[in-house]
Amino acid sequence: MKVSIVILNYNVRYFLEQCIRSVERAITSIDAEIIVIDNNSEDDSCAMVKQLFPKVRLIENKENVGFSKANNQAVAVAKGEYVCILNPDTAVGENTFLNCIKYAESINRIGILGVSLLDGTGNFLPESKRNIPTPKASFFKMVGLKKWYYANHLNQQDSGEVSVLAGAFMFMKRAVYKEVNGFDEAYFMYGEDIDLSYKVIKAGYFNHYLGTTDTLHYKGESTEKDLVYLNRFYGAMRIFYKKHFKTNTFLDVSVTLGVILAKLKKQFSFKVRKKRASETKHAYVLTENLNFYGKLSEVMNISLKSASKQIFDDGSLHNTLFIFDAEYMPYEQIFSVMNKLKNRNNTFRIRPPHCNFILGSDASDDRGTVVCFGD
Repeated sequence: MKVSIVILNYNVRYFLEQCIRSVERAITSIDAEIIVIDNNSEDDSCAMVKQLFPKVRLIENKENVGFSKANNQAVAVAKGEYVCILNPDTAVGENTFLNCIKYAESINRIGILGVSLLDGTGNFLPESKRNIPTPKASFFKMVGLKKWYYANHLNQQDSGEVSVLAGAFMFMKRAVYKEVNGFDEAYFMYGEDIDLSYKVIKAGYFNHYLGTTDTLHYKGESTEKDLVYLNRFYGAMRIFYKKHFKTNTFLDVSVTLGVILAKLKKQFSFKVRKKRASETKHAYVLTENLNFYGKLSEVMNISLKSASKQIFDDGSLHNTLFIFDAEYMPYEQIFSVMNKLKNRNNTFRIRPPHCNFILGSDASDDRGTVVCFGD
């Protein structure tokens, strides 16, 4: 078997369904397996997987054991030459895994391979490629000065060696994962990807970023990005520094100050974002399915217009909601369009293949939105 895709889920049933459906499209020509490990979700995630995806291997934990332990559980039963750690709030393009395999097999002593992550607004997530988070870099990151934290020597669409990849998408040989003992289970949430990336480098491998391949990562869905995140990030960095760096009082004071300043910044940005999100004036649906269009019209509180793919040639579109039918458009084309129409106060929703719901997120730290309609 070539690839095992490991998806850790917790209470994001609809985003998980989209993730699995996108992965199924991307492995049609690959000998691959999908493993979903659920951390005791309270929604119907597990029932959905059993009903809709009988070929998916489902592991149901009876408690939330955290990111590290759960992924280690899943990789322990994986059979692929490669494993891909994938967040449930992602959607991959049709050629994602083919691209990753081709690139990985061209690099000597490849460690972890990451891809270009886009948020729900089509904007690039800079944590797709990062540097080792020294105390100085982490402090500046939390207060909004990110020059040292992110790997800016590569542009978004470049490919090359970097230090740290995002835990939302980590593609690597299963043998390398096992050699470094996988994720450190001292981390419960946040910091695990940094630690694993660093361990792989210390073991003599080279981590790489593949900027020509996009993956949608809603980011706010797997873990609600409220102010608790900052405290968890701080705790994760303390574990990382204690393990890999010398700790001291200055480190503790500087990172704590960074958390305080970041909280103030986050509260302000939340208010501004909510104001912008209410300004949508138009909504276009890109589909050939008249039944879907009709059902959606019944539940949306905004007037809908049908549109063809040619609408994207209109560079003046702004303040517009775009609803993509993934049965009509491949995910890779959807990602490309989102990237083209970003930063004009446009918002995006996707109907996954064969689904009676649309979903999306209007900011990288939002919980996301799901709208269901009749069959």
